[in-house]
Amino acid sequence: MSILVTGGARSGKSGFAERLTRKLADSQQAVYVATGQAFDEEMEARIALHRQQRQADGFQWETLEEPLKLAALLGRLSGSGQTVLVDCLTLWLSNQLLAVEERSDRKELVEAAIAELEQAVSGFAGTLILVTNEVGGGIVPEYALGRLYRDLAGRMNARLAARCGQVFLVTAGIPVELRSREYLL
Repeated sequence: MSILVTGGARSGKSGFAERLTRKLADSQQAVYVATGQAFDEEMEARIALHRQQRQADGFQWETLEEPLKLAALLGRLSGSGQTVLVDCLTLWLSNQLLAVEERSDRKELVEAAIAELEQAVSGFAGTLILVTNEVGGGIVPEYALGRLYRDLAGRMNARLAARCGQVFLVTAGIPVELRSREYLL
């Protein structure tokens, strides 16, 4: 089963996803797929803190770092019997967009990467938990790249939510399961 966990920045979604992973894992171990890249000292410190927190919780996390080729990694992990947590898809999306930022066909290239990810999630055999951010609830970004990112993130989240058996929104540290509240129109 695939599960999507979404929410705003610092909403508690990663902590919830980690607790959910520990609960759902068949053993006392799981794979943690980190998509962030340390481009500056602040991000290096964040990554180091996250690693330290995971090591301190007593659970066995195998951490894999994959900033770009997430669909391929999920394909390799599918059917392994391991519970997999991916944190986070919006960082992965940023990495995708920045990797092709100067190309005129960047939107199409990133949409193709999202489609690959959607297929990997659809075909994943096992427990997969995906963390993503809700980014479109605020003001319209001033710059074209920001607007493109916001639009791609919204579409990516909707496409992946449609492929997941459960979807949680975390706000103020409180997870709310959305799939049971889905209305058919």
